[in-house]
Amino acid sequence: MNIVLLGAGNVATHLALALKKNGLNIVQIYSRTQLSAEKLAHQIKTDFCTSPAGLKEADLYIYALSDNALAPVISQIKITKGIHIHTAGSVDIEIFNGKFENYGALYPLQTFSKEKEIDFQLVPVFVEGNNKHVIETLFELANSISNKVAYATSYQRIKLHIAAVFACNFSNYLYTIASELLEDSQLPFEILQPLIAETATKIQSISPYDAQTGPARRNDSVTIQKHLDLIADEKLRGIYAEFSSLIAEKYKSKE
Repeated sequence: MNIVLLGAGNVATHLALALKKNGLNIVQIYSRTQLSAEKLAHQIKTDFCTSPAGLKEADLYIYALSDNALAPVISQIKITKGIHIHTAGSVDIEIFNGKFENYGALYPLQTFSKEKEIDFQLVPVFVEGNNKHVIETLFELANSISNKVAYATSYQRIKLHIAAVFACNFSNYLYTIASELLEDSQLPFEILQPLIAETATKIQSISPYDAQTGPARRNDSVTIQKHLDLIADEKLRGIYAEFSSLIAEKYKSKE
């Protein structure tokens, strides 16, 4: 199967490396930025182009683009043969409807950074297609790069994406806040890393609900107020107060 990969960002880079590693044939990389397209194409030893008009004919077109870029790029594609899929969590596969006969999605549920190597075999991959042929093709493709493959509708996929934003993006922002609070006190962020690691490890054996600890979980209003008094930034005080209130309310209602 010949594959054209549209995109050269974080998702596209890791996907390209996984496909290449497992013997799949990527015949071209597309990116509107020549440096990005050329760099990824060089990594996997293939051709590249910077215009949709320059795309090669292939069996599969993977659109690993930002959500905002999908519709504009799709509208410029002249090749209607083959299977066209995107990798987005929050975009319905019907974005391809009326343009292509065969289309779908392949969504890897993971946070990707070019600088950090990932074992793609451990990445959960969710597939969807508009017909049986597409679904079977995507399952075969996904199973070649991941040990965790499942079917998910567009509705299920966006729910997954929302959950991922809470679990990953928001928590990472909270790490940034924690790092800045420690920096103000001339303490290194590294001292929190064992705590963060234990928190992540714990929820692999017990539920997040049962794993919750801290002053809000205990409804320790004295400690919570001490913390609020020491947080100078009004917005951060608001975040702390809101989270504490939500946690306290959840455990109050269940116990």
